[in-house]
Amino acid sequence: MKIYTCSCGQPLFFENSRCLRCDSELGFCTACNTLTPLTDTGNGKARCGNPACGAILVKCTNYSKYNVCNRCIVAPGGEAPSQAYCDCCRYNLTIPDLHVAGNLDKWYRLEVAKRRLFYDLELLNLPHGTASEGFEPPLSFHFKDDVIPAFDFWRSMGPKERVYTGHADGHITINIREADEVERERLRVDMGEAHRTLIGHFRHEIGHYYWEILIKGWREAEFTSIFGDPYHPDYATALENYYGSRARPDWAESHVSAYASMHPWEDWAETFAMYLDMVSALETAVQIGFLPGPWFKDDDLDWMVGRYQRLGIGLNEMSRTLGLLDMVPEIMVAPVVEKLRFVHSVCRDVRSEQRQITGGAS
Repeated sequence: MKIYTCSCGQPLFFENSRCLRCDSELGFCTACNTLTPLTDTGNGKARCGNPACGAILVKCTNYSKYNVCNRCIVAPGGEAPSQAYCDCCRYNLTIPDLHVAGNLDKWYRLEVAKRRLFYDLELLNLPHGTASEGFEPPLSFHFKDDVIPAFDFWRSMGPKERVYTGHADGHITINIREADEVERERLRVDMGEAHRTLIGHFRHEIGHYYWEILIKGWREAEFTSIFGDPYHPDYATALENYYGSRARPDWAESHVSAYASMHPWEDWAETFAMYLDMVSALETAVQIGFLPGPWFKDDDLDWMVGRYQRLGIGLNEMSRTLGLLDMVPEIMVAPVVEKLRFVHSVCRDVRSEQRQITGGAS
């Protein structure tokens, strides 16, 4: 992740919407991919403050109306449209009920994590799109809360009243209680997880999406040889077995997490999320000067893994010095590295082939 600079010299961070030094309004310009001051030009439009760009922009509706986004789009001619959604917000199909106190803040945290996810996908040039663009399945996001019956808080909730974070046919659903830091930490402890973060949820669920469009019908035999047969046992049986007896005690010898040992699809999603963690961490470390470049090698995963391990050792020691959780809890055992190698090859091949991901598998 880059650190940007305001025209006044103040460092700007990816989530900022206002400069803390000069109070300039900021926006992420999708024409030059820069977080920059905005100059109001009237008619609901603004000029990008990057001297090398100067594009005329329109704020994303979720920025201008709700302040949960900070991205802009290149303005069409004439008047600014009444609704214009950025390259991240256009994938939203369901947003939280904003009549409920606290939901606007939760939505903001979800959007911050989602924008970081899309930054990852752009780094790797991974395909994604909507139904109107011919993607099958199309990508979409649903941010929902559990249904609590009015004046009936004492009883247990039924299955139809719960929202489960997950993926199905391109639709990624996130229960907005994950944006409550206290609730998320409680769940992390209850589940025995090293980390439980919003960006982690997004990276895991997008892994399921990419299984659908990059593995299913294309590389399933290779997937099965590395991760196991996803159809025997079936997912429902594997889920019941996992929550009935929890993870097998030797999971760390071949999996990135205990949950990854539940089923090959979850193993893929957890490994894919770790791959995005590694890519993002290495790119950030180079951008801020912790490591010399480059941060990525298409043809040398082992080099990337080695750098990530060395970075992780330093970051973990720094975290322990401050009494915090390890920043990089994963152990790079050989089977995990081989699974990462498969993820790396899938991402590399889809870039090199420039394969159009439309219409499903052939």
